[in-house]
Amino acid sequence: MNYMKSLLLFLFLCFIAALPLSAYSSTEVKRIPVVANKNEEHTLTLKQKLKLLEKKQTHKTDHFIFDLPVTYNKKVAVWISFFQTRGKNFFRNWLEKSTKYMPLLQSELKKAGLPTDLAYMVMIESGFSANAVSTAQAVGPWQFIESTGKGYGLQKNWWIDERRDIKKSTLAAIRYLKDLKQEFGSWYLVAASYNMGENGLRKQIKKYGTTDYWELVRHNALPQETQDYVPKILAALMIAKAPNLYGFRDIDAQYPLQYEVVWAPSGTDLENLADYLNITRKAMKELNSELLLGYIPKQINGHYIRIPLGSLSVAKQFFRDQNKKFALD
Repeated sequence: MNYMKSLLLFLFLCFIAALPLSAYSSTEVKRIPVVANKNEEHTLTLKQKLKLLEKKQTHKTDHFIFDLPVTYNKKVAVWISFFQTRGKNFFRNWLEKSTKYMPLLQSELKKAGLPTDLAYMVMIESGFSANAVSTAQAVGPWQFIESTGKGYGLQKNWWIDERRDIKKSTLAAIRYLKDLKQEFGSWYLVAASYNMGENGLRKQIKKYGTTDYWELVRHNALPQETQDYVPKILAALMIAKAPNLYGFRDIDAQYPLQYEVVWAPSGTDLENLADYLNITRKAMKELNSELLLGYIPKQINGHYIRIPLGSLSVAKQFFRDQNKKFALD
């Protein structure tokens, strides 16, 4: 059964992740087998653990499923160790933020027919921050540079930057990832090209005559950041699917992002609207990260904005009151 296979894979990964780095030779592990040989004695402990877990299962096992190819090797182990030690504080912060944003990200990826584990790219790219800006001026949760963002439908001008919008940038990233998958085939190469750019990856594939990501890493054919990028993603998703087993306990979970959309007229000020809705100004700004000025300029006819779920009627009353005020002015 699929859920049994997923649990066995999960347990096996947890088992080998607990081993010290010295337990591995310099030869990397290419792929974790999905099901171990049932006759092998060394799987007995895993079977016992599996039986114990099975008794507790409700058969809702999506949490344990990896829908990206999972490789565990020394490079992945290094980043798991880093996230457990020196990077533990910010990784905990990412885990807490993931409870807010992952449902939206994974829902959109699933609707598009893409692996939902690709959402962990956002964790590594930006830590889910709408305000993240790289040295290359890549912006937002998915870290789009302006030209690529524009090519995939993200608007950027003096008052709006849709690269900062979690939903719009995710839809753009989905289109981009589909194009990269069509060209490069492997999800590891898709991630590599997303990180370093398609042209650079094409040159290295041609130069070394391989489409194997790990082979390119062994040839030192990729920038160091790209060599670390896939291992970081794999380490992040492995920890995130079983945080307790990696020392991340008592995660302060946040409410999943929920909102409704309303047409706001020109001149709408987010801070005034937040006060009227009795929510924090910070929360309203986070819902509408694409609005660079914090308001809709009067030169603009209007714009769809996000408001907390259940506040539509109150927001519409605010707009009616504002219209009366402007008319009197």
